[in-house]
Amino acid sequence: MDIGIPKELRTHEHRVALTPGGVKALTERGHRVYVETAAGGEAGHNDDDYRSAGATVVYARDEVFARPELLLGVAPPAPDEFKYLQPGQTVLAFWALPAAHAEDLRALMAREVTAIGLEVVQDEDGHAPALAAMSEIAGSLSVVIGAGLLLNEFGGKGILLNGSPGVPPANLVILGTGTLGRAAARTAVGIGAEVLMLDNDIAQLRRALLHMPHAVPTMVSTPANLERALMFADLVIASPASRGERAPLLITRPLLRKMKPRSVIMDLAIDMGGCCETSRPTSFPNPTFEAEGITHFCVPNLSTTVARSATKALTNTVLPWVLDLVAEGTDVALARHAMLRRGTYLHHGRCAMPSLCESFGLDVRPVGEA
Repeated sequence: MDIGIPKELRTHEHRVALTPGGVKALTERGHRVYVETAAGGEAGHNDDDYRSAGATVVYARDEVFARPELLLGVAPPAPDEFKYLQPGQTVLAFWALPAAHAEDLRALMAREVTAIGLEVVQDEDGHAPALAAMSEIAGSLSVVIGAGLLLNEFGGKGILLNGSPGVPPANLVILGTGTLGRAAARTAVGIGAEVLMLDNDIAQLRRALLHMPHAVPTMVSTPANLERALMFADLVIASPASRGERAPLLITRPLLRKMKPRSVIMDLAIDMGGCCETSRPTSFPNPTFEAEGITHFCVPNLSTTVARSATKALTNTVLPWVLDLVAEGTDVALARHAMLRRGTYLHHGRCAMPSLCESFGLDVRPVGEA
């Protein structure tokens, strides 16, 4: 099979879909891999690394889109690149289509491609390995970055996250105890921060506590509890999400006005629309803005700031799925592997995910019926 790996063009996206080692696993099996020049440069992998792995380096962007039957990306193609997609192609990327504009979704459907979202390839228990790998990295990073945002030099209120002898630590509130929230809590507890975790699922709270080195306070995320937690918070790391759906809106302007001035909200659900009414996507080198006196940090795909590590973690997770797709062909692989079916937004241009169809008023056509 012909496989294409384009260079990521989204602002401040430094990852690449596969490492040279991942590419070698494909070429050794007889598959042809086309890598756009400089695709891996920001993740520490140059063109010669990919050539040594058996890939062909191409220099025209339309070529890396037009040649392959399977296109691998981190971010999906931009709407103005949909014209390069060929009917029958399979595109594997972090699509996040529930947060797409309706006109962009319909334009993508018109290309008759199969779009598989890495963020929603999941097992029967709802565990999404690719999303989990990136969320673990983002969760740990969020604590490091959040601690910096509390510093005076970055506009913060001048609080040390973990405190010091005779000085209490900052109040850290974590909304959502999925993989990202748990990773953030583990890191924060490890450095001595005062952590409070909220989730609307008591089973998730129990699961989160099992990952902690010692017990931390938890609350069910009712409106009253959320208001109470936010009133005392210095730093909020928010990562609530319903997989395959838009992030729930939890923090409204009235709630923001009840928070302490110069507190920080890190809305890490921003790639799925955000969970704060005032959130909008930001990027480095200006990752924050202020609304209602509260500092907002809303950088999507935070793991890209450690691109080499994140690319390795992504390759470890995604490569087995890619090997199934190229060995069996997309339709057979989807028929045989339920995880891949659960992650399929579009199948030959038809909406295959019920939640996506419901959000956009589309008729659902499950995989196998197209």
